[in-house]
Amino acid sequence: MHDAAAAWLMTLLAPSPLLVSLVQAATTLPLFLLALPAGALADILDRRRILLIAQVWWFVTTALLGVLTITGVIQPWMLLVITLAIGAGSAIDLPAWQALIPETVPREELPAAIGLAVSRSHRARDGPALAGVIIVAGGPGPVFLINAVSVLGVFFVLWRWRRKPVRTTLPAERLASGDASRRALRPLRPALRTVVVRTAAFVGSPARSWALLAPSS
Repeated sequence: MHDAAAAWLMTLLAPSPLLVSLVQAATTLPLFLLALPAGALADILDRRRILLIAQVWWFVTTALLGVLTITGVIQPWMLLVITLAIGAGSAIDLPAWQALIPETVPREELPAAIGLAVSRSHRARDGPALAGVIIVAGGPGPVFLINAVSVLGVFFVLWRWRRKPVRTTLPAERLASGDASRRALRPLRPALRTVVVRTAAFVGSPARSWALLAPSS
């Protein structure tokens, strides 16, 4: 919903194909740049705390975007900066979420839990259609505010969850020295080139389509 509303808002502010495509770039670029250090961070720090901080960050940034949009203060550069900030929150949040799945279900139910998580991502593809209905009714501002309010439910669940501390005999990793990132890449090293090429092809192709659809609308 947010991605569709942000792209549509940019067409209203500055109907330039370049600027509209930069909205999509601002959404996905932080994930590309921060995914690896964010995954290392999720291994070093308390994942529940990371997720709580990410929800607060999301609420502040999306609520700010909604208020600026409804009041008419929003400018194209503001939209890009805030979208970039929201994307950074997503990049920090996603690895911690994925790493928590084995902690929340029994081992024998792990394949089903992973499948459910994947299906949730596919069901989220219905969001742009719902965003379109809301935009027609009240503009893109309410979409951003709904996004901000939805974060509160996730924050409440995480706040009430008492995560059991995970004990490990492995040596402590340090993010600044790059130890955690190197260890994360080690299993992927034989197929790293293939992974990078396939990921770029998979993510890049639909991203260009989403960026081009908004100006043509």
